[in-house]
Amino acid sequence: MRSYPIWNKVEACIYKSGKSWGARDECAVDIVVGTSAQNSHDFVSHRTTRRVHKDGSQEFRFFVDGQLVKSAVVKDKIISHTWNTINLTE
Repeated sequence: MRSYPIWNKVEACIYKSGKSWGARDECAVDIVVGTSAQNSHDFVSHRTTRRVHKDGSQEFRFFVDGQLVKSAVVKDKIISHTWNTINLTE
């Protein structure tokens, strides 16, 4: 199995076991809902990004519908998390 800085674990009722996939610097997932392929509507999107800083630390950011929700910095095998306040109105 390949090693990726961003790893996605997926569990769904259609799988007998979990599925997973990785990305190097950015991954995005768009979720649509509806009753069929002809009647589907955008619901939510989320994106995870990675940036490597000059000091060797890595910064990961998680966005929901373009708004930063959480970030984390990994430096010397230690992770520090930051939650961001988001506006949940339409």
